Amino acid sequence: MSGSAPKISIVMRSKNSDWVIGHALAGLYSQEFTDFELIVVDSGSTDRTLDIVRAYPHRLIQIEAASYFPGAVLNMAIEHAQSDLIVFQNSDAVPLTPYTLGTLVAAFDDPKVQAAFVRQLPRPDSFSWVLRDYASAFPDSPVPPPWMKMSLVMSAMRKSIWQRRPFYTDAWASEDTEWSVWAQKNNVKVKYVHDSLVMHSHNYTNRQIYGRRFVEGEADAFIYGGHSTLPGMLYRLVRSVAGDWVRQLAVGDFRDMPFVPARRWVYHWAHHLGHRHGEGRIARGDRDASVGQKTVLARHDQ
Repeated sequence: MSGSAPKISIVMRSKNSDWVIGHALAGLYSQEFTDFELIVVDSGSTDRTLDIVRAYPHRLIQIEAASYFPGAVLNMAIEHAQSDLIVFQNSDAVPLTPYTLGTLVAAFDDPKVQAAFVRQLPRPDSFSWVLRDYASAFPDSPVPPPWMKMSLVMSAMRKSIWQRRPFYTDAWASEDTEWSVWAQKNNVKVKYVHDSLVMHSHNYTNRQIYGRRFVEGEADAFIYGGHSTLPGMLYRLVRSVAGDWVRQLAVGDFRDMPFVPARRWVYHWAHHLGHRHGEGRIARGDRDASVGQKTVLARHDQ
């Protein structure tokens, strides 16, 4: 790292990540691109996470678990950053090559690029449905699917564009989605860097899916507006179950087929309930996002 201000500032959020953060940090500090500072924001780890972090150069910001609201935490961390280019790396995102970081940063050689995100490859132990989801969301192609506008798992943005549009704090989740929707509406260029690779995925249980989808539904009410109806939810449920079965038949994945209806029911029902909760908050002018926070964090160890 140079003696002057580093070229980039990396923000890593952590909580009880000792199962993976060592791999994430080893991958980061094995990169050919080394002109960076690392800011770790830890929200109350009780395992060996901070012991592992201490082995690497970093600046540590500690917050209470109850204070962890993603948009607000990211905004606070960026305020502490010394650099004009901010990189976000989840504590469970492992760079897969020595060029992951450099390739991501090189995207900003184009002055029109204001933000960029990398390609995520699932972990070797991923369930078959996780493999299919990641293959769809993060293709080996310069053009991602239209619904994948950005992912903060490992990504970057210019500090100047963040100053123009900080992350929103209306709802607990989907701060990257809200920001990328704004970027698209305002002709802000976001690049998918498909040859910059990290390993990241989760084999979520139905209980964990419920938590994630509830907060995503709440966030979608704020981001897109509209109303979630029971008939609409049921229509999406039937379509997604049928679509999953068709894809599974095509590849001969028969073992997972019986589990699809329950998983998709949780997926859509939780989003519907979260959206309705968000609609209610909007109607009441309620700025308290703690219900979503408690719903998701109670279902996750990390």
